[in-house]
Amino acid sequence: MTLSQASPAALDDTAFDGTAFDGSAARQLEPRYPVDDFFDHQPTPTTALPDPQPLIENITRCVIEILAGARELDQIARWLTDDVYRHLLKRVVLSSRARQAKGAKALRPTFTIGSVIVCEPRDGIVEATVVVRGRARVRAVALRLEGLDRRWRATAIHVL
Repeated sequence: MTLSQASPAALDDTAFDGTAFDGSAARQLEPRYPVDDFFDHQPTPTTALPDPQPLIENITRCVIEILAGARELDQIARWLTDDVYRHLLKRVVLSSRARQAKGAKALRPTFTIGSVIVCEPRDGIVEATVVVRGRARVRAVALRLEGLDRRWRATAIHVL
């Protein structure tokens, strides 16, 4: 019997060489490692990453401008994880609604970056606190950067 003459039921129970199929070959084809180990974000050691200090200051500056409505969140999306992006998107919507309720325009804020404290709790992870001095108040921005896929990505950002 040729392959074209075989019924679909015969193909399920018979291998191409005509021997009975017992399912052991299918078990051998299962991946040895979970698929997420290869296609999920891969951690990167600190030695393979650039200095995080400029990125910390730039992300802080951008986040303050985004919350003020002077910059779009999409401009820094590549340096954020999905959870951080969603969290900041909620804050942007709330800030926008508050400005609309007051009738205020979105203006570029005037501020300076103060002290930056950086610590490395583990290889490939950097946590930082940045003091931001504005005209009306002083704020703190806490960031956590992780080396993922050979670049730094912010896995947590909190503006206090």
